[in-house]
Amino acid sequence: MQQNAGLTIGLTRRSLLATGAAALATPMLSRRAFAEPTELTMLAWYGHAEPDVVAEFEAENNVKFIPKYYTGGDNMLGLISQSPAGTYDVILSDAEYVQQLNAAGYIEQLDPADYAFDEFFPEFQQFPGHWADGALYSVITRFGFLGVAYNTDALTEAEASSYNVFWNEALTGKVGHFDWHLPNLGQMSLLNGNASPYDIDEAAWAGVQDKTMSLRPQVGGFFDYGGTFSSLNDGQMLAFCGIGDWITGVLEKNGAKVRSAIPEEGGLQWTESFSIGKGSQKQDLAKKWIQYITSAKGQAKSANMAAYPAIVPNQKGWDVLNAENPDEAKRQGMVPGQSNAMDLIRSGRIKYRQLPLQQDLEAWNDFWSEYKGA
Repeated sequence: MQQNAGLTIGLTRRSLLATGAAALATPMLSRRAFAEPTELTMLAWYGHAEPDVVAEFEAENNVKFIPKYYTGGDNMLGLISQSPAGTYDVILSDAEYVQQLNAAGYIEQLDPADYAFDEFFPEFQQFPGHWADGALYSVITRFGFLGVAYNTDALTEAEASSYNVFWNEALTGKVGHFDWHLPNLGQMSLLNGNASPYDIDEAAWAGVQDKTMSLRPQVGGFFDYGGTFSSLNDGQMLAFCGIGDWITGVLEKNGAKVRSAIPEEGGLQWTESFSIGKGSQKQDLAKKWIQYITSAKGQAKSANMAAYPAIVPNQKGWDVLNAENPDEAKRQGMVPGQSNAMDLIRSGRIKYRQLPLQQDLEAWNDFWSEYKGA
């Protein structure tokens, strides 16, 4: 009995020691396994921090994106100017605003060697405005075209092949504007025959204003992001200025009878890119995100983003999209060897959307406010 008792006591002590060690180790394992994710702040258009785009990256890197969404470059600049340095780790901007972000000291310089530019189409390896004095400040991630958006029950593709369709009497009160001056006035400039729609002298600028004002009786409303979707979807507006497939593509995939056409006068290219916010305390993680979203895998996700689709500059991203979603690759014109988006650019039918070069941006903004109030 005494021997058995000693054995029992010894086993009990060993069991307790083992149990205690396990108990001490378990919190450490739990902390490692269930560590709070690192928060990464993102300033962007809606959709860029939603699960269909970021979930994989978040899971692989124990990250949680905290987005602040905006509509329009002017709104973006306002948000940054009102925030302390370091508020936003990654900033998505339209390409034409990168120079302003850089000039204001809002974004960090990047190392080109960190990004897969050799996989990009040549046109996007040194995209205008993303570089300054040989230094890189932003990496292009996606783009698309702006033309005539139209209801396919109300208009044919042939009718939508010119911006002049907006003056069609059958559309009186049914023409909508996406409420941002740059795309709308750029289209009016193209209609007026300006080959460089944002680089125009004062006489040409006066002509753009006159042409735009002549459209005012046709206009049924000026709409934000959500309003543009709903007014096209329910047929409230039958034609739209200032947008393209980034809006109609989402609606079309959901069964709405809408589409976009690139008019004979030409279309505009919107372009989005990622930068690292000045003063970010998580620059390595922000860089890792930009590397991910501009990789072939990330580009396929970006092209098929639920919020709004886009064309991507990474050639290998086209290959991944064709393998994963060939119908969407074809719909957006991203099939190598067929007539595609790059052909439109290379033919000269597409002009980059820019900030005005011969007028102050405020002049365009002021006119837009005047036009809306007319």
